[in-house]
Amino acid sequence: MKQEHVTIAAPNLVTAVFEIKGNAPLVVHRFSMKAKQGMLGKMEEGTQSKKGKAKHAAADLDQVCEEGKYVAKEGWEGFNASAIRNALISACRLVNFKMTVGKLSLFCVQDGWDKLEPTVPLVRIYGKSRRLDSPARVATGNFYITIRPCYDDWSAKVKIRFDADQFNLQDVANLLARAGAQVGIGEGRPDSRENAGVGWGTFEVVGKKEV
Repeated sequence: MKQEHVTIAAPNLVTAVFEIKGNAPLVVHRFSMKAKQGMLGKMEEGTQSKKGKAKHAAADLDQVCEEGKYVAKEGWEGFNASAIRNALISACRLVNFKMTVGKLSLFCVQDGWDKLEPTVPLVRIYGKSRRLDSPARVATGNFYITIRPCYDDWSAKVKIRFDADQFNLQDVANLLARAGAQVGIGEGRPDSRENAGVGWGTFEVVGKKEV
């Protein structure tokens, strides 16, 4: 029997749990299912004349806040797991590690799935939310008030699956620490696509263990 020469090693994926603790408020803002359904309805109806259009009904602000939350099937609140993965990949720039390689080497394992959109992976938030009313500016330059859930005192147990041929456990811990200090997650984070952020969504790593 001819012996094969193997040059490609099998994936060496390792999972570790990192406990993170927020040192600034975490503000999340999911796209409202009500707004999504309204947009889909308009797409199905097609373009119509705006003449005689009824006025908007008064908004239930507490309900608007509730609709901004990610809630798992089990009832706990969380944030989109992709926020951690994106923060880790973005932090690769700080240490001159190729983001394209980081994209293939770093993954966030969900704690559960969103009850409204079962394809959305969630990391559980340990902490109580409150309603945050804050001004924001739209593309036209006008101001409006956004209603979002805010977690002032929060923590999470983040499960990271990583390629151990690219990183060791301490590498990932250090990269996550940089992501927490310099990138952030959620609304108003330092690495926001829209602006320089307002200092929200930062965190520190307070514990780690390989599983």
